[in-house]
Amino acid sequence: MTVTRPTTRRSRLLLLALLLPGLLTLGVTFAAPLAWLIRASFSPIGSLIAPSAPWSTSAYAAVLFDPFYWRVAGNTLWLGLMVSLPAVVLAYPIALFLHRSTSRWKGVLTALAIAPLLTSSVVRTYGWMVLLGDRGVINATLQALSLTATPWRLSNNTLGATLALIEILMPYAILAMLSGFGRLNQQLEEAAQMLGAARWRVFLRITLPLSLPGVLTAALLVFVLAISAFVTPRLMGGGRVFVLGTEIFSEATVTLNWPLAAALSVLLLVLFSSIIVLYQRALRALEQ
Repeated sequence: MTVTRPTTRRSRLLLLALLLPGLLTLGVTFAAPLAWLIRASFSPIGSLIAPSAPWSTSAYAAVLFDPFYWRVAGNTLWLGLMVSLPAVVLAYPIALFLHRSTSRWKGVLTALAIAPLLTSSVVRTYGWMVLLGDRGVINATLQALSLTATPWRLSNNTLGATLALIEILMPYAILAMLSGFGRLNQQLEEAAQMLGAARWRVFLRITLPLSLPGVLTAALLVFVLAISAFVTPRLMGGGRVFVLGTEIFSEATVTLNWPLAAALSVLLLVLFSSIIVLYQRALRALEQ
């Protein structure tokens, strides 16, 4: 059966009509703000952001030639690594258990695993401030048991921000792994055990390699959310944790240096793009 040209043209017009609302929405909510952000980053430092403003690279020069912002970028990447690795390691057995579970309570257990997402990250951050503060639950318990004479510094530093972000982002890792464990086949594991392979060898040679795409997806998601976090580093860091999110907020709302804030935002966007490219290459290497 041949398809006539008018029918093909009508199908293309129908497809374009169906895509048009989504394309317009993306253009208004994503493409236009992104274009404005890039234009703002090329405005002179200290000037008002307007389409008629002169083009300048002073904001990028201030970012690239200031060692402080290089330290901020390094702190951001380090925080992302320190959050994503423990979050993935802790979420992996939970996701694997939920994936393999055949219990009638599987839906309830999955809901409980991701239930923290129903609570705002701001509320959970304040909860961690209560737990990790100098007079918080943990330090009060340690001092009551005479295990320490002075409170441990568990908050107002990078450690507190890292611990809070690990707990806050773990549900995202669990969801990403559950969606990426489609290649796991329990029959392969049973066949390996029947051939005499130990459980640890079955896990290292079969389970882990087949689940790596889900692990990489979870690591990517948690890493991106961690390096773009603002509320938790701001509150748990007590003003002592400098990452790109907190610096963008400070430049945009405190010093009102919008061109510099826009340049930092573009730098963060470049980091996102680089991480996604690395993720795609790693995933392609696993598939091959």
